Amino acid sequence: MFKLFKIAIRNLMRYKRRTLLTASLITIGVVFVLVFVSVSSSFKNMMIGQVTDSFLGHMQIHKKGYVASIESLPLTMSLGPQAIKKVAKAISEIPDIEVHSIRIKFGGMFSNFVETTNIRLNGIDPAEEIKTIPLFPARIIEGKKIIRKGEILVPELLAEGMKVKVGDTVVIIATNEDGSVNGRQFRVSGVVESVIGPGGRDGYIHIEDAMDILRMDEMEISEIAIRLKDFDKLHEVSSKLNDELSKELNKKGKPKFEVHTWEKLHPFYNIARMIDIMTFFIKLMLIAIVLISIMNVMVMAVYERIREIGTIAAMGTMPEKILSMFVIEGFSLGVFGVILGNILGIAIIFILNIAKITFNFGRQTGLLLSPTLHLQDVLVISIIVIIISVIASLQPAYKASKMEPIEALRYV
Repeated sequence: MFKLFKIAIRNLMRYKRRTLLTASLITIGVVFVLVFVSVSSSFKNMMIGQVTDSFLGHMQIHKKGYVASIESLPLTMSLGPQAIKKVAKAISEIPDIEVHSIRIKFGGMFSNFVETTNIRLNGIDPAEEIKTIPLFPARIIEGKKIIRKGEILVPELLAEGMKVKVGDTVVIIATNEDGSVNGRQFRVSGVVESVIGPGGRDGYIHIEDAMDILRMDEMEISEIAIRLKDFDKLHEVSSKLNDELSKELNKKGKPKFEVHTWEKLHPFYNIARMIDIMTFFIKLMLIAIVLISIMNVMVMAVYERIREIGTIAAMGTMPEKILSMFVIEGFSLGVFGVILGNILGIAIIFILNIAKITFNFGRQTGLLLSPTLHLQDVLVISIIVIIISVIASLQPAYKASKMEPIEALRYV
């Protein structure tokens, strides 16, 4: 086998220009795919982080059917005290869950004593909310970074439209579960920007204030947001939690709770899927480049060395060894292109990180692009290229191994 490698390398060196050109095409393909995969993966992970760490959490738990009617923020589908205890117990039994935060979500009327408009309100426990969504304070563009009782964080849209400033007094009016109306004054402690654009109308108050304005004797919550210790275990933890909570059944014999990962709660998941699809097609382009390049070289190699093939066949060289010799040439071309491509690709990614490229996403500005390349990606791409190199060599190699020595020696 070692001798076959020596012969294959020697044959490649006989046609240096063609070998170099083919290896360069493979190298360019590998570099392009590595850079694209690292940059797109970095962009996708950063955007997922913005979505989950700014307001959504890694996953959420609701009463069965709540998400389907979430636009109306139904108070009739809240989780009562017993349900909260059961969910808390299930969460405590999964060590991969880092922290969770309870929320009361409801619609109300917002008034500055001159104008009135609608608002979506989130009653939160500030300490737990910040642990669950650590980027939340960064969304507060004016005022204090934390909410206290009697205070409200007003969405930027309302603050601008109704000329509300930090320190102003506003009134929130809400209808509770039994249909009665209640109102309460709040002091504006800050202005919060929306993650997804200027249309956001979500304000934030302390969870005890939410209970007070909705006249709750006991706490009833709309959702529980969860943060994991390791985001890569998202589906594993979701499955465990769903299995645990599915044991609790309602009167109709169906699960009381539903567990949703961020993917089912936010439209950015569709963009993330598109990025994955683009990455797949880029890899297909790499396969096409390698396949065409190596097949072209090997076909030419067989065509130019017909008499040589006839000579070694006449000397008693077995067809399988002739086939192996040409396959090894293709394999060597693939390996050379992969090594050079990996080196250049890693170098370009290193330079991109040094350049500190920034971009904007929605209302978020100055986000730093940090391309990262995982060993798994390098190995997968390298293996794909080498396998395709071998496959591309098979047809010309098979043709060479099946040549009749007499016919080959006659070839001019």
